[in-house]
Amino acid sequence: MSILTSDKITITWHKRLYHIEFKTQPIMTFQSIHPYDQIVIAEYPIMDGKALEHRLESASTAFQVWKQTSFQQRSDLLKRVSVLLRSNIDKYARLITMEMGKILAESRAEVEKCAMTCDFYAEHGEEYIRDEVLESRFKPADMRLGKVTYEPLGVIFAIMPWNFPFWQVFRFAAPSLMAGNVALLKHAPNVVGCALAIEKIFQEAALELALPPATFQTLIVDVDVVESIIAHDAVQGVTLTGSEYAGSSVAALAGKHIKRSVLELGGSDPLIVLADADVERAAAVAVQSRMQNAGQSCIASKRFLVESAVFDDFVRHCEVKISALKQGNPLESSTTTAPMARVDLAEKLHGQLITTAKQGGKLLTGGSVEGANFQPALLVDVPENSPAFNEETFGPMAAVVRVRDAEDAIELANKTRYGLGASVWTRDTEMAERIAWRINAGAVFVNGLVKSTPQLPFGGIKKSGYGRELSYFGMKEFMNAKTVYIYD
Repeated sequence: MSILTSDKITITWHKRLYHIEFKTQPIMTFQSIHPYDQIVIAEYPIMDGKALEHRLESASTAFQVWKQTSFQQRSDLLKRVSVLLRSNIDKYARLITMEMGKILAESRAEVEKCAMTCDFYAEHGEEYIRDEVLESRFKPADMRLGKVTYEPLGVIFAIMPWNFPFWQVFRFAAPSLMAGNVALLKHAPNVVGCALAIEKIFQEAALELALPPATFQTLIVDVDVVESIIAHDAVQGVTLTGSEYAGSSVAALAGKHIKRSVLELGGSDPLIVLADADVERAAAVAVQSRMQNAGQSCIASKRFLVESAVFDDFVRHCEVKISALKQGNPLESSTTTAPMARVDLAEKLHGQLITTAKQGGKLLTGGSVEGANFQPALLVDVPENSPAFNEETFGPMAAVVRVRDAEDAIELANKTRYGLGASVWTRDTEMAERIAWRINAGAVFVNGLVKSTPQLPFGGIKKSGYGRELSYFGMKEFMNAKTVYIYD
Protein backbone atom coordinates (compact mmCIF):
# COMPACT_ATOMS: atom_id res chain seq x y z
CA MET A 1 0.00 0.00 0.00
CA SER A 2 1.17 3.49 -0.74
CA ILE A 3 -0.30 6.90 0.05
CA LEU A 4 0.09 10.18 -1.78
CA THR A 5 -1.22 13.29 -0.08
CA SER A 6 -1.45 17.01 -0.67
CA ASP A 7 -3.51 19.84 0.76
CA LYS A 8 -6.36 19.06 -1.64
CA ILE A 9 -6.27 15.35 -2.46
CA THR A 10 -5.41 12.00 -0.92
CA ILE A 11 -4.79 8.94 -3.11
CA THR A 12 -4.49 5.53 -1.47
CA TRP A 13 -3.18 2.60 -3.55
CA HIS A 14 -3.63 -1.00 -2.43
CA LYS A 15 -3.70 -4.10 -4.66
CA ARG A 16 -4.43 -2.06 -7.77
CA LEU A 17 -7.45 -0.44 -6.21
CA TYR A 18 -7.53 3.31 -5.87
CA HIS A 19 -9.49 5.36 -3.37
CA ILE A 20 -9.46 9.06 -4.15
CA GLU A 21 -10.60 11.48 -1.50
CA PHE A 22 -10.96 15.13 -2.46
CA LYS A 23 -10.52 17.63 0.32
CA THR A 24 -12.27 20.92 -0.11
CA GLN A 25 -11.82 23.97 2.01
CA PRO A 26 -14.92 24.64 4.11
CA ILE A 27 -17.19 27.36 2.78
CA MET A 28 -17.32 30.15 5.32
CA THR A 29 -19.92 32.40 3.65
CA PHE A 30 -22.76 32.25 1.15
CA GLN A 31 -23.07 34.94 -1.48
CA SER A 32 -26.20 36.46 -2.96
CA ILE A 33 -25.48 37.41 -6.57
CA HIS A 34 -27.91 39.40 -8.72
CA PRO A 35 -28.42 37.17 -11.78
CA TYR A 36 -28.83 39.99 -14.28
CA ASP A 37 -25.49 41.73 -13.78
CA GLN A 38 -23.66 39.17 -11.55
CA ILE A 39 -23.00 41.76 -8.83
CA VAL A 40 -22.57 40.39 -5.30
CA ILE A 41 -25.30 42.01 -3.22
CA ALA A 42 -24.66 40.34 0.15
CA GLU A 43 -22.59 37.76 1.99
CA TYR A 44 -23.81 35.63 4.88
CA PRO A 45 -21.56 33.78 7.34
CA ILE A 46 -22.25 30.10 7.80
CA MET A 47 -23.28 29.04 11.31
CA ASP A 48 -20.78 27.18 13.41
CA GLY A 49 -21.62 24.00 15.27
CA LYS A 50 -22.44 25.79 18.51
CA ALA A 51 -24.93 28.13 16.83
CA LEU A 52 -26.54 25.22 15.00
CA GLU A 53 -26.93 23.18 18.17
CA HIS A 54 -28.47 26.18 19.93
CA ARG A 55 -31.11 26.53 17.22
CA LEU A 56 -31.91 22.84 17.27
CA GLU A 57 -32.36 22.89 21.03
CA SER A 58 -34.44 26.09 20.94
CA ALA A 59 -36.67 24.51 18.28
CA SER A 60 -37.17 21.48 20.51
CA THR A 61 -38.06 23.72 23.45
CA ALA A 62 -40.41 25.81 21.34
CA PHE A 63 -42.26 22.69 20.22
CA GLN A 64 -43.13 21.77 23.81
CA VAL A 65 -44.95 25.10 24.09
CA TRP A 66 -46.29 25.36 20.54
CA LYS A 67 -47.95 21.94 20.48
CA GLN A 68 -50.09 23.00 23.43
CA THR A 69 -51.30 26.24 21.86
CA SER A 70 -54.91 26.50 20.74
CA PHE A 71 -55.94 26.47 17.13
CA GLN A 72 -56.99 30.07 17.62
CA GLN A 73 -53.46 31.06 18.66
CA ARG A 74 -51.97 29.29 15.64
CA SER A 75 -54.54 30.92 13.41
CA ASP A 76 -53.72 34.33 14.88
CA LEU A 77 -50.03 33.79 14.09
CA LEU A 78 -50.70 32.96 10.45
CA LYS A 79 -53.09 35.90 10.08
CA ARG A 80 -50.47 38.26 11.47
CA VAL A 81 -47.83 36.79 9.13
CA SER A 82 -50.22 37.41 6.24
CA VAL A 83 -50.58 41.06 7.25
CA LEU A 84 -46.81 41.50 7.48
CA LEU A 85 -46.32 39.95 4.04
CA ARG A 86 -48.87 42.22 2.36
CA SER A 87 -47.78 45.39 4.14
CA ASN A 88 -44.19 44.87 2.97
CA ILE A 89 -44.89 43.23 -0.39
CA ASP A 90 -42.71 45.59 -2.43
CA LYS A 91 -39.72 45.09 -0.11
CA TYR A 92 -39.97 41.31 -0.24
CA ALA A 93 -40.62 41.26 -3.98
CA ARG A 94 -37.50 43.30 -4.62
CA LEU A 95 -35.47 40.97 -2.40
CA ILE A 96 -36.68 37.93 -4.35
CA THR A 97 -35.85 39.61 -7.66
CA MET A 98 -32.41 40.71 -6.52
CA GLU A 99 -31.47 37.25 -5.23
CA MET A 100 -32.84 34.89 -7.90
CA GLY A 101 -33.77 37.18 -10.77
CA LYS A 102 -37.48 36.81 -11.54
CA ILE A 103 -39.36 39.88 -12.74
CA LEU A 104 -40.92 42.08 -10.07
CA ALA A 105 -44.51 41.30 -11.07
CA GLU A 106 -43.87 37.59 -10.53
CA SER A 107 -42.15 38.29 -7.21
CA ARG A 108 -45.13 40.32 -5.98
CA ALA A 109 -47.50 37.54 -7.04
CA GLU A 110 -45.37 35.04 -5.12
CA VAL A 111 -45.55 37.07 -1.90
CA GLU A 112 -49.29 37.51 -2.31
CA LYS A 113 -49.74 33.76 -2.76
CA CYS A 114 -47.88 33.18 0.49
CA ALA A 115 -50.18 35.60 2.30
CA MET A 116 -53.26 33.95 0.78
CA THR A 117 -52.05 30.52 1.90
CA CYS A 118 -51.51 31.74 5.46
CA ASP A 119 -55.08 33.09 5.45
CA PHE A 120 -56.38 29.80 4.07
CA TYR A 121 -54.82 27.64 6.77
CA ALA A 122 -55.73 30.14 9.46
CA GLU A 123 -59.35 29.68 8.42
CA HIS A 124 -59.49 25.98 7.53
CA GLY A 125 -56.58 24.32 9.34
CA GLU A 126 -58.53 23.30 12.44
CA GLU A 127 -61.30 21.55 10.52
CA TYR A 128 -58.72 19.69 8.40
CA ILE A 129 -57.35 17.80 11.41
CA ARG A 130 -60.38 17.32 13.62
CA ASP A 131 -60.76 14.00 15.38
CA GLU A 132 -62.35 11.34 13.19
CA VAL A 133 -64.91 9.24 15.08
CA LEU A 134 -65.54 5.73 13.82
CA GLU A 135 -69.07 5.35 12.55
CA SER A 136 -71.27 2.91 14.46
CA ARG A 137 -71.66 0.59 11.48
CA PHE A 138 -67.89 -0.03 11.52
CA LYS A 139 -67.50 -0.55 15.28
CA PRO A 140 -66.28 -3.87 16.68
CA ALA A 141 -68.71 -5.47 19.10
CA ASP A 142 -66.65 -4.55 22.18
CA MET A 143 -66.08 -0.90 21.26
CA ARG A 144 -67.87 2.00 22.88
CA LEU A 145 -65.85 4.65 21.09
CA GLY A 146 -63.18 4.56 18.42
CA LYS A 147 -61.51 7.58 16.96
CA VAL A 148 -58.41 8.90 15.25
CA THR A 149 -56.83 12.04 16.67
CA TYR A 150 -54.10 13.95 14.85
CA GLU A 151 -51.07 15.12 16.80
CA PRO A 152 -48.01 17.09 15.63
CA LEU A 153 -44.72 15.20 15.33
CA GLY A 154 -42.26 17.87 16.42
CA VAL A 155 -39.51 19.75 14.62
CA ILE A 156 -39.72 19.54 10.83
CA PHE A 157 -36.57 20.23 8.83
CA ALA A 158 -37.19 21.82 5.43
CA ILE A 159 -34.61 21.90 2.63
CA MET A 160 -35.89 24.38 0.09
CA PRO A 161 -34.85 25.58 -3.40
CA TRP A 162 -34.22 28.99 -4.86
CA ASN A 163 -36.76 29.14 -7.71
CA PHE A 164 -39.69 30.23 -5.54
CA PRO A 165 -37.79 31.37 -2.46
CA PHE A 166 -40.85 32.53 -0.51
CA TRP A 167 -43.60 30.27 -1.85
CA GLN A 168 -41.77 26.96 -1.44
CA VAL A 169 -41.18 27.80 2.21
CA PHE A 170 -44.70 28.96 2.99
CA ARG A 171 -46.18 25.98 1.15
CA PHE A 172 -44.63 23.81 3.82
CA ALA A 173 -44.59 26.20 6.77
CA ALA A 174 -48.21 27.35 6.93
CA PRO A 175 -49.81 23.89 7.22
CA SER A 176 -46.98 22.57 9.41
CA LEU A 177 -47.24 25.36 11.97
CA MET A 178 -51.02 25.22 11.95
CA ALA A 179 -50.71 21.50 12.71
CA GLY A 180 -48.63 22.30 15.80
CA ASN A 181 -45.19 21.46 14.44
CA VAL A 182 -42.26 23.85 14.42
CA ALA A 183 -39.99 24.53 11.45
CA LEU A 184 -36.29 24.66 10.69
CA LEU A 185 -35.36 25.97 7.25
CA LYS A 186 -32.22 25.27 5.26
CA HIS A 187 -32.64 27.41 2.18
CA ALA A 188 -30.62 27.43 -1.03
CA PRO A 189 -27.29 29.29 -0.63
CA ASN A 190 -28.18 31.96 -3.21
CA VAL A 191 -31.36 33.10 -1.40
CA VAL A 192 -30.22 33.37 2.20
CA GLY A 193 -31.56 36.93 2.34
CA CYS A 194 -35.05 35.59 1.61
CA ALA A 195 -34.62 32.90 4.27
CA LEU A 196 -33.70 35.44 6.92
CA ALA A 197 -36.55 37.74 5.87
CA ILE A 198 -39.05 34.89 6.28
CA GLU A 199 -37.61 34.05 9.70
CA LYS A 200 -37.96 37.67 10.75
CA ILE A 201 -41.61 37.76 9.61
CA PHE A 202 -42.57 34.70 11.64
CA GLN A 203 -40.61 35.76 14.69
CA GLU A 204 -41.96 39.32 14.64
CA ALA A 205 -45.51 37.96 14.44
CA ALA A 206 -44.85 35.50 17.27
CA LEU A 207 -43.38 38.14 19.57
CA GLU A 208 -46.31 40.48 18.95
CA LEU A 209 -48.68 37.69 20.03
CA ALA A 210 -46.55 36.48 22.98
CA LEU A 211 -45.91 33.16 21.24
CA PRO A 212 -42.57 31.32 21.04
CA PRO A 213 -40.46 32.93 18.28
CA ALA A 214 -38.41 29.77 17.74
CA THR A 215 -41.37 28.08 16.06
CA PHE A 216 -39.68 29.11 12.81
CA GLN A 217 -35.91 29.41 12.40
CA THR A 218 -33.47 29.62 9.52
CA LEU A 219 -30.26 27.59 9.51
CA ILE A 220 -27.44 29.06 7.44
CA VAL A 221 -25.55 25.81 6.93
CA ASP A 222 -23.83 23.86 4.20
CA VAL A 223 -24.84 20.40 2.98
CA ASP A 224 -22.14 18.70 5.05
CA VAL A 225 -24.23 19.06 8.23
CA VAL A 226 -27.57 17.95 6.76
CA GLU A 227 -27.23 14.42 8.09
CA SER A 228 -26.44 15.60 11.61
CA ILE A 229 -29.57 17.77 11.53
CA ILE A 230 -31.77 14.92 10.29
CA ALA A 231 -30.24 12.61 12.90
CA HIS A 232 -30.87 15.05 15.76
CA ASP A 233 -33.39 13.77 18.31
CA ALA A 234 -35.45 16.95 18.05
CA VAL A 235 -36.06 16.53 14.30
CA GLN A 236 -38.98 14.24 13.48
CA GLY A 237 -39.46 14.85 9.79
CA VAL A 238 -37.75 16.28 6.73
CA THR A 239 -39.24 17.81 3.60
CA LEU A 240 -37.27 18.64 0.48
CA THR A 241 -38.04 20.37 -2.77
CA GLY A 242 -35.19 19.96 -5.20
CA SER A 243 -33.43 17.73 -7.67
CA GLU A 244 -33.76 13.99 -8.10
CA TYR A 245 -30.23 13.54 -6.74
CA ALA A 246 -30.90 15.68 -3.67
CA GLY A 247 -34.16 13.86 -3.03
CA SER A 248 -32.52 10.46 -3.24
CA SER A 249 -29.79 11.53 -0.81
CA VAL A 250 -32.19 13.03 1.73
CA ALA A 251 -34.59 10.08 1.48
CA ALA A 252 -31.70 7.73 2.25
CA LEU A 253 -30.71 9.79 5.30
CA ALA A 254 -34.29 10.01 6.53
CA GLY A 255 -34.64 6.25 6.16
CA LYS A 256 -31.35 5.63 7.93
CA HIS A 257 -32.49 7.66 10.92
CA ILE A 258 -36.16 6.54 10.71
CA LYS A 259 -37.59 9.99 10.11
CA ARG A 260 -40.63 10.74 8.02
CA SER A 261 -39.94 12.49 4.69
CA VAL A 262 -41.73 14.26 1.85
CA LEU A 263 -40.02 14.87 -1.49
CA GLU A 264 -41.13 17.22 -4.27
CA LEU A 265 -38.65 16.76 -7.09
CA GLY A 266 -38.30 17.49 -10.77
CA GLY A 267 -40.72 17.17 -13.64
CA SER A 268 -40.97 16.98 -17.41
CA ASP A 269 -44.64 17.81 -17.60
CA PRO A 270 -46.56 17.04 -20.79
CA LEU A 271 -49.14 19.38 -22.31
CA ILE A 272 -51.47 17.52 -24.70
CA VAL A 273 -53.29 19.48 -27.40
CA LEU A 274 -55.95 17.54 -29.31
CA ALA A 275 -57.40 18.52 -32.67
CA ASP A 276 -60.63 19.94 -31.21
CA ALA A 277 -58.88 22.20 -28.69
CA ASP A 278 -58.98 25.99 -28.57
CA VAL A 279 -55.54 26.15 -30.14
CA GLU A 280 -54.84 29.83 -29.61
CA ARG A 281 -55.73 29.66 -25.91
CA ALA A 282 -53.80 26.42 -25.48
CA ALA A 283 -50.71 28.01 -27.03
CA ALA A 284 -51.03 31.11 -24.84
CA VAL A 285 -51.23 29.06 -21.64
CA ALA A 286 -48.47 26.72 -22.82
CA VAL A 287 -46.10 29.64 -23.33
CA GLN A 288 -47.12 31.17 -20.00
CA SER A 289 -46.49 27.90 -18.20
CA ARG A 290 -43.14 27.27 -19.87
CA MET A 291 -41.75 30.81 -19.71
CA GLN A 292 -42.88 32.21 -16.35
CA ASN A 293 -40.16 32.41 -13.74
CA ALA A 294 -37.72 32.12 -16.66
CA GLY A 295 -38.85 28.52 -17.10
CA GLN A 296 -37.52 27.56 -13.68
CA SER A 297 -40.53 25.70 -12.38
CA CYS A 298 -40.99 22.00 -11.65
CA ILE A 299 -44.61 22.04 -12.81
CA ALA A 300 -44.05 24.04 -15.98
CA SER A 301 -45.33 22.37 -19.14
CA LYS A 302 -42.11 21.33 -20.84
CA ARG A 303 -43.17 18.89 -23.57
CA PHE A 304 -45.98 20.06 -25.86
CA LEU A 305 -47.60 17.00 -27.47
CA VAL A 306 -49.76 18.32 -30.30
CA GLU A 307 -52.07 16.43 -32.64
CA SER A 308 -50.99 16.68 -36.30
CA ALA A 309 -54.16 18.44 -37.49
CA VAL A 310 -53.42 21.54 -35.36
CA PHE A 311 -49.65 21.22 -35.03
CA ASP A 312 -48.65 24.01 -37.42
CA ASP A 313 -51.28 26.40 -36.05
CA PHE A 314 -50.20 25.74 -32.47
CA VAL A 315 -46.52 26.21 -33.28
CA ARG A 316 -47.25 29.47 -35.10
CA HIS A 317 -49.05 30.91 -32.06
CA CYS A 318 -46.26 29.78 -29.73
CA GLU A 319 -43.53 31.26 -31.90
CA VAL A 320 -45.26 34.64 -32.05
CA LYS A 321 -45.69 34.78 -28.28
CA ILE A 322 -42.19 33.56 -27.43
CA SER A 323 -40.52 35.89 -29.92
CA ALA A 324 -42.37 38.84 -28.37
CA LEU A 325 -40.92 38.25 -24.90
CA LYS A 326 -38.53 41.02 -23.83
CA GLN A 327 -35.54 39.92 -21.82
CA GLY A 328 -33.74 42.43 -19.64
CA ASN A 329 -33.31 43.82 -16.14
CA PRO A 330 -35.99 42.12 -13.97
CA LEU A 331 -36.32 45.30 -11.91
CA GLU A 332 -37.63 47.20 -14.96
CA SER A 333 -41.37 47.04 -15.68
CA SER A 334 -40.81 46.67 -19.43
CA THR A 335 -39.02 43.34 -18.94
CA THR A 336 -41.28 40.34 -19.57
CA THR A 337 -38.81 37.52 -19.07
CA ALA A 338 -36.00 37.36 -16.57
CA PRO A 339 -32.49 35.96 -16.56
CA MET A 340 -32.01 32.52 -15.11
CA ALA A 341 -30.90 32.34 -11.52
CA ARG A 342 -27.28 31.32 -12.19
CA VAL A 343 -24.83 31.25 -15.07
CA ASP A 344 -24.22 27.51 -14.75
CA LEU A 345 -27.95 26.83 -15.10
CA ALA A 346 -28.11 28.81 -18.34
CA GLU A 347 -25.07 26.98 -19.66
CA LYS A 348 -26.58 23.59 -18.82
CA LEU A 349 -29.82 24.46 -20.62
CA HIS A 350 -27.87 25.66 -23.65
CA GLY A 351 -26.04 22.33 -23.72
CA GLN A 352 -29.37 20.48 -23.68
CA LEU A 353 -30.55 22.65 -26.57
CA ILE A 354 -27.40 22.04 -28.65
CA THR A 355 -27.59 18.28 -28.15
CA THR A 356 -31.29 18.19 -29.03
CA ALA A 357 -30.64 20.20 -32.20
CA LYS A 358 -27.85 17.83 -33.22
CA GLN A 359 -30.26 14.93 -32.79
CA GLY A 360 -32.81 16.46 -35.16
CA GLY A 361 -34.76 19.05 -33.18
CA LYS A 362 -35.40 22.31 -35.03
CA LEU A 363 -34.83 25.63 -33.28
CA LEU A 364 -37.43 28.18 -34.42
CA THR A 365 -36.56 31.07 -32.15
CA GLY A 366 -34.26 32.06 -29.27
CA GLY A 367 -31.64 29.87 -27.68
CA SER A 368 -28.74 32.33 -27.36
CA VAL A 369 -27.05 32.64 -23.98
CA GLU A 370 -25.04 35.44 -22.37
CA GLY A 371 -24.17 35.00 -18.73
CA ALA A 372 -27.40 33.98 -16.98
CA ASN A 373 -29.54 35.44 -19.77
CA PHE A 374 -30.98 32.62 -21.88
CA GLN A 375 -33.15 33.84 -24.76
CA PRO A 376 -36.51 31.99 -24.62
CA ALA A 377 -36.40 29.17 -27.13
CA LEU A 378 -38.84 27.07 -29.13
CA LEU A 379 -37.84 23.65 -30.45
CA VAL A 380 -40.03 21.55 -32.74
CA ASP A 381 -39.86 17.99 -34.01
CA VAL A 382 -37.98 17.03 -30.87
CA PRO A 383 -36.76 13.40 -30.93
CA GLU A 384 -37.81 11.09 -28.11
CA ASN A 385 -34.20 10.28 -27.26
CA SER A 386 -33.12 13.91 -26.92
CA PRO A 387 -32.45 15.86 -23.70
CA ALA A 388 -35.39 18.19 -24.42
CA PHE A 389 -37.70 15.18 -24.27
CA ASN A 390 -36.04 12.90 -21.73
CA GLU A 391 -34.52 15.30 -19.21
CA GLU A 392 -35.89 18.05 -17.03
CA THR A 393 -35.10 21.29 -18.87
CA PHE A 394 -35.12 23.84 -16.10
CA GLY A 395 -35.31 27.08 -18.05
CA PRO A 396 -37.17 28.96 -20.81
CA MET A 397 -37.09 26.32 -23.55
CA ALA A 398 -40.21 24.68 -24.97
CA ALA A 399 -40.19 21.41 -26.91
CA VAL A 400 -43.01 20.58 -29.35
CA VAL A 401 -43.69 17.03 -30.50
CA ARG A 402 -46.16 15.97 -33.18
CA VAL A 403 -48.58 13.16 -32.21
CA ARG A 404 -51.01 11.11 -34.31
CA ASP A 405 -53.93 11.04 -31.89
CA ALA A 406 -54.91 10.89 -28.22
CA GLU A 407 -53.52 7.38 -27.78
CA ASP A 408 -50.16 8.45 -29.16
CA ALA A 409 -50.18 11.50 -26.89
CA ILE A 410 -50.89 9.42 -23.77
CA GLU A 411 -48.08 7.01 -24.61
CA LEU A 412 -45.57 9.83 -25.06
CA ALA A 413 -46.85 11.73 -22.01
CA ASN A 414 -46.04 8.70 -19.86
CA LYS A 415 -42.70 8.07 -21.56
CA THR A 416 -40.74 9.79 -18.80
CA ARG A 417 -39.27 8.88 -15.43
CA TYR A 418 -41.09 11.89 -13.94
CA GLY A 419 -44.70 12.21 -12.86
CA LEU A 420 -45.45 15.63 -11.39
CA GLY A 421 -48.12 17.42 -13.46
CA ALA A 422 -49.81 17.32 -16.86
CA SER A 423 -52.45 19.20 -18.81
CA VAL A 424 -54.93 18.19 -21.51
CA TRP A 425 -56.54 20.55 -24.02
CA THR A 426 -59.77 19.49 -25.71
CA ARG A 427 -63.38 20.67 -25.92
CA ASP A 428 -64.51 17.15 -25.05
CA THR A 429 -64.20 17.26 -21.26
CA GLU A 430 -65.44 13.68 -20.84
CA MET A 431 -62.59 12.49 -23.06
CA ALA A 432 -60.20 14.72 -21.12
CA GLU A 433 -61.22 13.09 -17.86
CA ARG A 434 -60.67 9.61 -19.33
CA ILE A 435 -57.22 10.73 -20.51
CA ALA A 436 -56.47 12.19 -17.07
CA TRP A 437 -57.01 8.79 -15.46
CA ARG A 438 -54.43 7.26 -17.80
CA ILE A 439 -51.66 9.83 -17.35
CA ASN A 440 -49.08 8.93 -14.71
CA ALA A 441 -48.82 12.16 -12.72
CA GLY A 442 -49.67 13.69 -9.37
CA ALA A 443 -52.02 16.18 -11.01
CA VAL A 444 -53.76 16.65 -14.34
CA PHE A 445 -55.35 19.94 -15.34
CA VAL A 446 -57.88 20.20 -18.18
CA ASN A 447 -57.95 23.34 -20.35
CA GLY A 448 -55.96 25.37 -17.89
CA LEU A 449 -52.61 26.17 -16.30
CA VAL A 450 -51.05 23.58 -14.00
CA LYS A 451 -50.53 25.27 -10.65
CA SER A 452 -50.41 24.68 -6.92
CA THR A 453 -53.18 25.93 -4.69
CA PRO A 454 -53.75 25.40 -0.94
CA GLN A 455 -57.16 23.85 -1.57
CA LEU A 456 -55.73 20.78 -3.34
CA PRO A 457 -52.87 18.34 -2.65
CA PHE A 458 -49.62 18.86 -4.53
CA GLY A 459 -46.89 16.32 -5.28
CA GLY A 460 -45.65 13.72 -7.71
CA ILE A 461 -45.03 10.05 -8.40
CA LYS A 462 -42.10 8.11 -9.87
CA LYS A 463 -38.91 10.22 -9.87
CA SER A 464 -40.92 13.35 -9.08
CA GLY A 465 -41.05 12.34 -5.44
CA TYR A 466 -43.58 11.18 -2.88
CA GLY A 467 -45.86 12.58 -0.23
CA ARG A 468 -48.14 15.56 -0.58
CA GLU A 469 -48.09 19.22 0.33
CA LEU A 470 -51.07 21.56 0.74
CA SER A 471 -54.74 20.75 1.39
CA TYR A 472 -55.37 18.55 4.45
CA PHE A 473 -52.97 16.00 2.98
CA GLY A 474 -50.11 18.42 3.54
CA MET A 475 -51.08 18.98 7.17
CA LYS A 476 -51.34 15.27 7.94
CA GLU A 477 -47.98 14.29 6.39
CA PHE A 478 -46.20 15.33 9.57
CA MET A 479 -48.80 14.32 12.13
CA ASN A 480 -49.34 11.20 14.19
CA ALA A 481 -52.67 9.57 13.40
CA LYS A 482 -53.33 8.23 16.91
CA THR A 483 -55.92 5.51 17.43
CA VAL A 484 -58.07 5.83 20.57
CA TYR A 485 -60.07 2.67 21.38
CA ILE A 486 -62.51 2.71 24.30
CA TYR A 487 -64.10 -0.60 25.25
CA ASP A 488 -67.80 -0.87 25.90
